[in-house]
Amino acid sequence: MKKYFANCILIVLWICAVNQVSAQRSAAEFFEEGNSKARSGDFAGALQSYSAVISMNPDHAPSYFNRGLAKANLKDHRGAILDYDRSIEINSKEAVYFQSRGVSKSMQGDHRAAIQDYTRAIELNPDDAKSYYNRGVSRAKLDNEKGALQDFDKAVSLDPNDVLSLYARGSTKQSLEDYAGSLADYTKVIDLNPKQQGAYAGRGYAKTKLGDFKGAIADLTKAVDLNRADAPSFNSRGFAKVKVDDFEGAIADYNRALELDPSNVDAYYGRGFAKSKINDQRGAIQDLTKAVEINNSFTTDPKKISYTGPINRGVLDNLRSVVQESIKINELSPERAEAYFIRGISKSKSGDSKGAIVDMNSAIELNPIYAEAYFSRGLVNSAMGAQMSAILDCSNAIKLRPNYSEAFYVRGIIKHSLGDVNGGCLDLSKAGELGYTPSYKVISEYCN
Repeated sequence: MKKYFANCILIVLWICAVNQVSAQRSAAEFFEEGNSKARSGDFAGALQSYSAVISMNPDHAPSYFNRGLAKANLKDHRGAILDYDRSIEINSKEAVYFQSRGVSKSMQGDHRAAIQDYTRAIELNPDDAKSYYNRGVSRAKLDNEKGALQDFDKAVSLDPNDVLSLYARGSTKQSLEDYAGSLADYTKVIDLNPKQQGAYAGRGYAKTKLGDFKGAIADLTKAVDLNRADAPSFNSRGFAKVKVDDFEGAIADYNRALELDPSNVDAYYGRGFAKSKINDQRGAIQDLTKAVEINNSFTTDPKKISYTGPINRGVLDNLRSVVQESIKINELSPERAEAYFIRGISKSKSGDSKGAIVDMNSAIELNPIYAEAYFSRGLVNSAMGAQMSAILDCSNAIKLRPNYSEAFYVRGIIKHSLGDVNGGCLDLSKAGELGYTPSYKVISEYCN
């Protein structure tokens, strides 16, 4: 996209009649000067020339547009958007105006607005492959992979040799787990551009997923030869080497991956596995321990829980505290699970969390379908920082009682706090759907 943007200066012929006054001729000269400077890469100079034209002719849309392109090439996308806005106000029939504004909006991270501009550009010029490509990129950024694939398909149909569209389609197919399809696209990219390093990396990964480990090693070797700083490709090649029992070679690749990215948990895991296969069990344990511990939100050790995003431990505790357990007396069964459960509730309220867990464990052992006991144990576990145990307890409560709205709520806020924002927000939505209205306040603050 950047390459397109850097080269898409629109050359607009200034049509002038014989009887134009000198000021207009001067404006035309400034315009051509701006075009010349833009072609040579002097975007700051081009900007000044287009500004001179605008001062003479405030309604000259091409000058606003070209000045917007100059600003975009200077990374001033906010300023570029303002110029594109003005060019569109003057002339709303130029597809390239909308397309270029979409590019600047996407560079600002506003992909939804960018998609609107690309769609308008397509309406004005349905045969422009670049607009489909750009819209596909923004759709992919919004995790609309299927919509992105449709756009890339159209872009390739319009321009079968466009490397960017083929590469993007290959990446999208890979995201959708169509590895054979992605392999075909990456192969076409390599045929068109044998130096496209990412295509070798992508094709190598696809071959790994398809079980062609030797082919994967060959492609990933080409990828790392083209870019010695590509840690993911060293990691992927290490994985493929493990698959063909080349454990020493795998360790060498994982070593390089970790030199480039010391926090690469996949590399620690792969190297630990390879070390275990050559009987270096001490080294394997060290590596696998790091694979378990580094930035792990899903650890079972409360002291090592990593809270990510706006719902930190304090916020989580506050959101959980609004839950009012609806405990009703039940007849005492012969196993007396109910007595253990209620005693656990009382211990929890008196501050004896460990004692509460012991009693709730007993209640569940005596009555394995005791949904309320699972949920209450989940609340206590969460308060103690054992978030993964709390999620498991809430999940068990939901399995036993599918309309357990409070369990969906608590599981949702915990998931969100551990970085699973989408899963957390879906649980909160379900809680609200089931009638637990406090979830909507959390959704409005943390899911939008």
